[in-house]
Amino acid sequence: MTVTPSSVSLEALEALDLDPAFALHRGGKMEIRSTVPVRDAGDLALAYTPGVARVCSAIADEPELAKDYTWISNVVAVVSDGTAVLGLGDIGPAAAMPVMEGKALLFKEFAGVDAVPICLDCTGVDELVETVVRLAPSFGGINLEDISAPRCFEVEARLREILDIPVFHDDQHGTAIVTLAALKNAARLTGRSLGELRVVVAGAGASGIAVSRFLLDAGVGDIAVADSKGIVHEGRDGLNPVKQALARDSNRAGLRGSTEEALAGADVFVGLSGSTVSEEAIASMAPDSIVFALSNPTPEVRPEVAARYARVVATGRSDFPNQINNVLAFPGVFRGAMDVRATTITENMKVAAAEALAAVVGDDLAADHVIPSPFDERVAPAVIAAVSAQARADGVARL
Repeated sequence: MTVTPSSVSLEALEALDLDPAFALHRGGKMEIRSTVPVRDAGDLALAYTPGVARVCSAIADEPELAKDYTWISNVVAVVSDGTAVLGLGDIGPAAAMPVMEGKALLFKEFAGVDAVPICLDCTGVDELVETVVRLAPSFGGINLEDISAPRCFEVEARLREILDIPVFHDDQHGTAIVTLAALKNAARLTGRSLGELRVVVAGAGASGIAVSRFLLDAGVGDIAVADSKGIVHEGRDGLNPVKQALARDSNRAGLRGSTEEALAGADVFVGLSGSTVSEEAIASMAPDSIVFALSNPTPEVRPEVAARYARVVATGRSDFPNQINNVLAFPGVFRGAMDVRATTITENMKVAAAEALAAVVGDDLAADHVIPSPFDERVAPAVIAAVSAQARADGVARL
């Protein structure tokens, strides 16, 4: 066997470790720990052979017992192909691993869910689906992450059809849940219903399309969605099937042109694009406007600039008020679904999660507090309870 030496010198590693982010990531952010002792031969005989054979035989006769006598019912696969990582784009599976480790860490820290980061060296829809299906017997849920659009829609849809465990693309649904929760409270603060709002969404990737769909289903009055070529509308050339469907269901006002043109008189801006929006465009919005500039690390408009004109301003960053962060949703959604061994995550379960999140704010509602902090200890229990109850109501719970 030929061993290829590392191309990174010890001196280079030491220099990188001067950066606290690199120092924290040295050796990875996770480890596996046993939950039972192995102190003597008796323990070994129960944890491994011969005791383990009795458990294996029982599971072979009744496969559902695996959910009771292995860790499956409490473990999620965090799966990515590295094609749409954060704001970094298509950086590949190896470079995606720190993000997937981070996601797995958040599952554990915020909802006690064990998660395994899996970065796949394939990008074709058929390959991704087949690989995840083959891995699925080892997991109680599948969290898809950072898979580029429009492939991500088909990958998720096909996996949901094949598998009888929760499959959830967090870039789509986690973002949508938290955005709806924040918008419900922002609308309440400004004395409006969702049906009165005209929304402009910048970004027609996975999160932009999912958020737009979710808000429309929740009863938002009208939504215009823009991609890099302008507003998505019926009759526009070059739209893929996903955008064609969105064009049919959105933009009732028949807007054309750019994001900034569409913002004139709009009530809400939701930024999920990585682009920039001028101060003048924000100033042109309706009175008591709501600005969710969610791109990370650089919001579409600086929050202090947006605050000159908007009643409510939110970002995706932790160093500004109103952080719209997926960590508010996905740990509790999976915990709630897995606690009742749900076969899927329904639209109603996602709505229940959003409503539970919004309710946590309660009487503390203010312009700088339309969404709870990820560190609010009420968040996960509220989401877990709502999702579990809705799974039972929807008939998808097995417990």
